[in-house]
Amino acid sequence: MTGLSSPVRSCARAGRTLFFDCDGPRVALTVLSPRILRIRLAPDGLFAPRPSWAVPVPDEDFPETPFEVEETAESFIIQIAPSAPQEASGVAVRIQRNPCRLALVDPTGQVFCADTEEAGMQWQDATDGAGPGGPEWRVACAKRIAPGEHFLGTGQRTGLLNKRGRRLVNWTTDAGTGQGPGTDPLYIAIPVVLGLRPGLAYGVFFNNTWSSAFDLGCSHPAEWRMEAEGGELDYYVCYGPTPREVTEGLGKVLGTMPLPPRWSLGYHQSRWSYAPEAQVRSVAAGFRSRNIPCDVIHLDIGYMDGYRVFTWDPVAFPDPPALLADLRQDGFRVVTIIDPGVKSDPNYPVYREGLERDVFIRRANGEVFHGYVWPDDAVFSDYTRPEVRQWWGDLQRTLVAQGVRGIWNDMNEPPVFHQPFSQKVRKRTWGTIDRDARQGPAGEETTHAEVHNLFGQGMARASYEGLRRHLGDERPFVLTRSGFAGVQRWSACWMGDNNSWWEHLEMSLPQLMNMGLSGVPFVGVDIGGFAGNADEELFARWMQLGAFYPFCRGHTTHFSADHEPWAFGPRVEAICRTYLQLRYRLLPYLYTLFWEASSAGRRCCVRCSMIFLPTRRPPTSTTRRCLVRWCCWLRSAVRGETIGRCICRQVIGMTGGPMRWSRGRPGCWRTRR
Repeated sequence: MTGLSSPVRSCARAGRTLFFDCDGPRVALTVLSPRILRIRLAPDGLFAPRPSWAVPVPDEDFPETPFEVEETAESFIIQIAPSAPQEASGVAVRIQRNPCRLALVDPTGQVFCADTEEAGMQWQDATDGAGPGGPEWRVACAKRIAPGEHFLGTGQRTGLLNKRGRRLVNWTTDAGTGQGPGTDPLYIAIPVVLGLRPGLAYGVFFNNTWSSAFDLGCSHPAEWRMEAEGGELDYYVCYGPTPREVTEGLGKVLGTMPLPPRWSLGYHQSRWSYAPEAQVRSVAAGFRSRNIPCDVIHLDIGYMDGYRVFTWDPVAFPDPPALLADLRQDGFRVVTIIDPGVKSDPNYPVYREGLERDVFIRRANGEVFHGYVWPDDAVFSDYTRPEVRQWWGDLQRTLVAQGVRGIWNDMNEPPVFHQPFSQKVRKRTWGTIDRDARQGPAGEETTHAEVHNLFGQGMARASYEGLRRHLGDERPFVLTRSGFAGVQRWSACWMGDNNSWWEHLEMSLPQLMNMGLSGVPFVGVDIGGFAGNADEELFARWMQLGAFYPFCRGHTTHFSADHEPWAFGPRVEAICRTYLQLRYRLLPYLYTLFWEASSAGRRCCVRCSMIFLPTRRPPTSTTRRCLVRWCCWLRSAVRGETIGRCICRQVIGMTGGPMRWSRGRPGCWRTRR
């Protein structure tokens, strides 16, 4: 790639933005708040207009922030007004003249998010052979890694909490079951990274929807990079100095979650699939007769008529309104799954209407794109277009009228099978929509390669907005498997198809914490594991932990044995009852956390797991410390229980030395090295 090696020839100010001319290429620095900056590079000097599918809040929505520019022979220094009157100084930006390099300086003088001297901002012409609508540039930016710096966030990832030393790809992908520490990418792509070192924290949102990556010291131990296959080099920096303030800053850039319905904070029960109707009624009766709290039952694809979305199987579910009314009378809400693949069937009204309205994605040759998913031959809606989101959202009107109160969006990365599902192939393989398929509203036509990462998010947005229109005064609940930065504005997320493994129980905590640090607080994993069979010990311990996930759901595949709380015998049933009842006693506190997340962008999951033990040390990078703090809270919340010991023995032992209880401070662990 070509590095920005030219000197800065001039600096011009236009409102809140400074433009630096570098012999053709231009760099734009926009001051959005005392702690939030936006940096862009235009290799040809021309900045792209804001697309209609842009994720961050428009620059003009931020109030004006005063700043001063000082020029020296070596650099430009932008001094931003402090965020509070008691602060002596605010964040500063130093733009080195020759070559153009950028670095930020906090009020204590610590340099952070600094370009490397060797590379800095980079680009490469990508037009040769790209075809119409292909990428114009490949872009990258190299930053220095400070001693002792850790990297958190990065959205949905496998492995431990600290991502330093890894290269992580942002491309929404159905990775399937069997995820290990090195599995990447996954269902959700959130190009947000949080840098953390003693006394300083900052977050970077890479505002690029193309396939991109963070190289966090993998290729070069002393530098981290963000790079993308197309689009602009455009990123936001949110200064802390603490992680809490970083996530609040990200909330201002990417938006915050709406306050969810209170019932969605309770326990959800699901399976692929509860059908027919008698089985749904049996599961509901099982919770009530055993006095185990549960507010929501999810219906997977088995409730549909031949996997046609927005339909019911007339044999298995002959009277959906009556079923849903009876469940509501017993205190249950029902959430139904909706996949993006619309069955190609001329007798199917949704398919016919979609063709008439021209809502489906088309191939590069202009033909409607077809691919195999659950209903075999299917087509896919273009959610980048507002009229398509309106149409898709209104399709939920019938479900709402029948009593459905939440929508679960699945398969929306989206995967496309290589064979028809009805052929019952033993090994399911898949790809996705053609990268050169045509998408976008009129005047903004582009390829699927640019907006692939937004597909699931657009579907979740359409679902949420449709529920808002048709639920009256009730708050919507949407759950999605795929999404992009900002997905919290429309949907909760779960982490996809995990396994009934101790390793996946361990992985759930750093995974959910990093989602929270990436701005997405309403998150969870399938309690007990989706694939495989949990044993008594694993299910009990997972429920003891999962009862404190922000999104709390048990879910399993139809290939597994029963995984309801009573399926493992009376001892495990009693444990599940105790911990779910505890969650319900804590609902006022959890609801307060969600209100804070809604109003200020704070992270529910990290607060639930870490805030209870004050510490004078900076947060560590190990999963073990975070697991320890979560276990300590459970120990102090439930007297007489041994959840801390059990999870320590089974999980923390994988990542570090043995642990023991501290007699000095009740409820605290110490490490025996």
